[in-house]
Amino acid sequence: MENGPVVVDIEQLRRSCGACALHELCLPAGIDRNELERLDSAVRDKRTLDRGKLLFRQGDAFNALYVVRSGSLKTFVENADGEVQVLGFVLPGEILGVAALVNDRHPMTAEAMERSSICELPYTQLQQIVGELPALHRQLMRVISREVVADNSHLVMMGRQHAQERLAIFLQSLADRHARLSRDAGALTLSMSRYDIANYLGLVVETVSRLFSRMEAAGILAVNRKSVRILRPDLLAQLCGSHAAAARRGEAG
Repeated sequence: MENGPVVVDIEQLRRSCGACALHELCLPAGIDRNELERLDSAVRDKRTLDRGKLLFRQGDAFNALYVVRSGSLKTFVENADGEVQVLGFVLPGEILGVAALVNDRHPMTAEAMERSSICELPYTQLQQIVGELPALHRQLMRVISREVVADNSHLVMMGRQHAQERLAIFLQSLADRHARLSRDAGALTLSMSRYDIANYLGLVVETVSRLFSRMEAAGILAVNRKSVRILRPDLLAQLCGSHAAAARRGEAG
């Protein structure tokens, strides 16, 4: 009789934490049942965000980190004239809010690109727990460092002169992130608009549309609106040049 409830509890924890990508923070770290329960107690479901709804605004006070359980969000900054610069796209298993650790205010806005489920990790509680669980602390640092690597990769990509190379690197990065989620890396669903992709890449939307058509004509991609299938990953990698391999080495480190 005693073993039954324990099994149920563990499975419930795996559904609540593991399924929302907190497996990167806890489940592989080898922590025991009691430690897993403590982590789960610190996770508070934020809410489900419909497309276009904001998780936080630029300038909001920082009090939590957020993990995307499902869906996707974009981050952007807006200047006094209303001009928007897209900074990135956040997929399941990735953390939002890290940049606010600098001065306790979010320097960007996070907006759902589709119906998305978010888990909230109140930072004060999270600090207490990771201070007592070294394995969890190491995992958290790994995830945060991945965000830094992604930011650096974007800067390198923006330094590329050829628009085709920028788009190829963007698609390769999405494929790599899909693979990390155990998804089909060759089948991408672009929840972001062509305008957002163009803004992120520092291009005009007409150029992005033309590049998609060119890559499709070359047999590299099959494009059906927001669905993109990578038919020739070898040719896509060639278009990326040496950047993709360098980025993957950085993530592995």
